[in-house]
Amino acid sequence: MNYKLPRRYFLYATGAALALPWSGASAGTPGIPQTLPELWEGFAELDRTTPLDIEILKEWEQDGVTCRIVRYQVGIFKGVPSRVAAFYAFPKGETKLPALLEMHGGGQSASLNSVVTYAKRGYVSLSLNWGGNPMSLGSETWGGPQTDWGKLDATHPPQRNQVNHFAGSLTPDEYTLDAVESPRNSNWFLVLTAARRALTFLEQQPEVDATRIGAHGHSMGGKLTTNLAGIDQRIKAAVPSCGGSGDLVENEAIVPGGSRTGRSTMKLACLSDNAYIPLITCPVLWLSPTNDFNAPIDNMAWNWRNLPDDRLRLSISPHFNHRHTDEHAITEYLWFEQHLKGAAFKMPATPRIVLELKTADGVPRVIVTPDHSQPVLRVDLYYSLDPHALTRFWRDAKAVKVDQQWQAACPVMNPEQPVFAYANVVYETPAAYQTGAFMAGQSPSGTFAISSRVLSAGPAALAAAGVKATDQADRLIDDGTRGWHDWYLLNWGHPPLWTATTRKLKDPKWRGPDGASLHFEVKSLTDNQLVLTFNCNAWGAMIPGQPAVDYTVVKKLNASPDWQTLSVKTSELTASAPEITAPLPNWQTVTEFSISPSGTTVENGRKIIAGGQAWQGPREIRNLRWEGGESPQPASTGATLSPEEFSKNFNDAIRKSLDQEKPNEK
Repeated sequence: MNYKLPRRYFLYATGAALALPWSGASAGTPGIPQTLPELWEGFAELDRTTPLDIEILKEWEQDGVTCRIVRYQVGIFKGVPSRVAAFYAFPKGETKLPALLEMHGGGQSASLNSVVTYAKRGYVSLSLNWGGNPMSLGSETWGGPQTDWGKLDATHPPQRNQVNHFAGSLTPDEYTLDAVESPRNSNWFLVLTAARRALTFLEQQPEVDATRIGAHGHSMGGKLTTNLAGIDQRIKAAVPSCGGSGDLVENEAIVPGGSRTGRSTMKLACLSDNAYIPLITCPVLWLSPTNDFNAPIDNMAWNWRNLPDDRLRLSISPHFNHRHTDEHAITEYLWFEQHLKGAAFKMPATPRIVLELKTADGVPRVIVTPDHSQPVLRVDLYYSLDPHALTRFWRDAKAVKVDQQWQAACPVMNPEQPVFAYANVVYETPAAYQTGAFMAGQSPSGTFAISSRVLSAGPAALAAAGVKATDQADRLIDDGTRGWHDWYLLNWGHPPLWTATTRKLKDPKWRGPDGASLHFEVKSLTDNQLVLTFNCNAWGAMIPGQPAVDYTVVKKLNASPDWQTLSVKTSELTASAPEITAPLPNWQTVTEFSISPSGTTVENGRKIIAGGQAWQGPREIRNLRWEGGESPQPASTGATLSPEEFSKNFNDAIRKSLDQEKPNEK
């Protein structure tokens, strides 16, 4: 450490409050932290001796669980207290239980359902309402005292401050802690301070065994979980979801596909996940999908590469963005059972994966060796040739078992593009964790999946190994024999709203020929409709600087037990943006294709909701294929968004993610 100041500079006791003083020093002077240790100097020791001024705002019981709305004091900032509200729940009448701290995502709120669910599993659970949004009690909204940041504003979205201090601004304003540029002006610092104070809250409760505290969180909560696990050793197990992948400063030759971010030296040293990840000593389960916009998978693969396998597991849902399949989501529960309860269950080891580039036939090959301590049900080996992580289609290489390994060839179409690979090893969920009592209203899963590391190799490595272009375009996209294996499914429990989406049409192997029409067959036992949506140029993946646009068409279906064929041409498609009146010119910019009984379309220049009926009969298609047209265009090499374009797409993705969750609210 470059300097030593009294601990009270960072934090001092003032009778009944925690105070983080406002400094008038200039950046670069001893008053402004320049490193992570300096940022958190003295916190742990003094925090433990500073009262929280806890309020119990409401208490009730449900299903054998004691529930409370509590509020505690984070500290005094600029002379005014800052308080954070939370849901708190524990099994009635029990003591010395493992505890969990949950941190919600951006635009979200503390979750009563989450704390009750974990209480039913035998945990004490605290869900912070750090964002200050309304807290739902199910049938009503809590109208009592709420999170109040005082003279600061660490809410999300910001309720008073027009500057988003989560987005990276360290510039002072009336709602920041320091009057000069400082890492303490970041809202990440403030919310992490609230999270560390929440750990102190848990330590003080008679229901809690302070030696068994874990943390979990989704999206922004995933980043907070990652950072908290690095900075506070009171965390004994952590599960970050869709957050905490870190920043990249390396170029594409070193990290193919990585999302590079411009961060100042101060931000990288004090606020980036990169500073926290190497400090993690507790067991961590990384829970994230392949196409997450908030935590790019290539960034994660690089920034977490040095955390050893005995400390880290991964569970990566294929094809999804910002959510998980049931067999991946259940790993969170199993992880805490092992590491906080000491249950007999033990998570299998991270499967070993090898990407062989130098082969006799010039075709890359992947070899996966799973942990056989439990029976392996299947191994799904995925690879991709797309450098654009957010719109990448992950091909199933259809691995074949050879002795105790699974192997697959990964042919490429263009050796000037990188290769990415990872595997999911699927096991049977122990019977005790499939019961309604354990799942407590959550979706049960008879299987769980543990993932390998994600490997990649750039064009230089492929050329050095003599990799050849042996793969070819294919007009048959999906014959339907593997169900929805190459798709991701949303709202599947809502027959009028279910949606199936695939990125397969973006892959040059299955990209639409110019002038071709798309055909597939479907069954519908009643009169209904399908809204076909083609999302084009998502994240500027195909044409940088141009917006993403949905093109749609509604196809009517007649009641029949037989397969009926649907087809669509580009000339039939209408843009979702009323100002775009021309049809889709070709298939080359399609990044996602979705089918659903319902959707948003445009008629006569106005957006309308095309609502279908509840689906009757099998939800399946077959023989998705191209007919007619000329040969597909050469493979795209991907595109890079400007920081401004990325920010707009990022905010749009947050709104879309929140909208997609609404049909599933209970």
